[in-house]
Amino acid sequence: MLPLDFSAASNMASSPAMPHDPEWVTVHQHLHSLDPSGQRFATVIRDTIDQLLNGEVTGRYDWKTLFKTEKTHAGTVVEINLQREFKFKDGVNMDYQIQGVDVDCKYSQQFGGWMIPPEAVGHLCLLVWADDYTSRWSAGLLRIKGEWLNRGNNRDMKLTVKAEHRDKIAWLWHNSALPENVLLHMDAADRAAVFAQTSGQARLNELFRRAQRRRVGRNVVRTVAQQKDYMKRVRGNGGARSALRSEGIVIMGDYASHQNIAELLGLPVPQEGEFVSARLVQANLRHAGLPQVFFDGAYWAIASSEDPPETGPILPKPTSPKKVTKGVIDSGRSA
Repeated sequence: MLPLDFSAASNMASSPAMPHDPEWVTVHQHLHSLDPSGQRFATVIRDTIDQLLNGEVTGRYDWKTLFKTEKTHAGTVVEINLQREFKFKDGVNMDYQIQGVDVDCKYSQQFGGWMIPPEAVGHLCLLVWADDYTSRWSAGLLRIKGEWLNRGNNRDMKLTVKAEHRDKIAWLWHNSALPENVLLHMDAADRAAVFAQTSGQARLNELFRRAQRRRVGRNVVRTVAQQKDYMKRVRGNGGARSALRSEGIVIMGDYASHQNIAELLGLPVPQEGEFVSARLVQANLRHAGLPQVFFDGAYWAIASSEDPPETGPILPKPTSPKKVTKGVIDSGRSA
């Protein structure tokens, strides 16, 4: 899994100087003020792809399984969801008005495949690209000039940006990490084992058993469970947390106390709507020097293949305080 690094330093690409285009400067600066790290953009793209896959109903997780009409509609859905997230005003002649500037929005799953309508020439375009297979995405601004476009043969006369002029795109975020589509990137045998289970609960148990130490988003859970009460299937009291505890597997959610445990153990930290599972064991001499955390009455470490299975700890209650001191989380218990 590619690490998610939403720091502005790593994701903001250097942009070509455009000193004579004050509208470009205004839009560029405003977008970065709304989302300095790019995390909000990345989340919208991830959620949009998952929305199109509609895994809860269809069980799909792979872009290639979309119908042609769904793929064609993807650009419109990205455009709508970005507008909802950032509350852009409707444009006068283009899709958006950002700080008083008309901006068109174009999305493509294929880099360079943005379809530019003739009426966009002369306007700023927000060009968005994402690839679920490489878990990368980009978004940049381009002032459309006719001489930079390939001539189209399609009926609506839409054009594409010539490859030699793509360097004119001023990237806001370039080749940044897209939250992983866990089902798509799982080992094929592990994925088959998940979907071989006959009930939603059993599939979720197998998912968290086989996709350990990875962020698993709500949409993945929805796709695997294919049940309206899918979140209930993760929790204790009969959910995956209860079922897997006997194997030592703990499922951390987006609660502060759970995030603290994940961070102290060196695991990916689950963000909003995410889970991270890992098999834990009570720490002993074999774990000396490895990350450990104290909760539920003992010090716990991530299990290795040499550690025999043992019953895992009970996670702190979601209402527990955030404070953690020297790897110790002193809080109540929850299922």
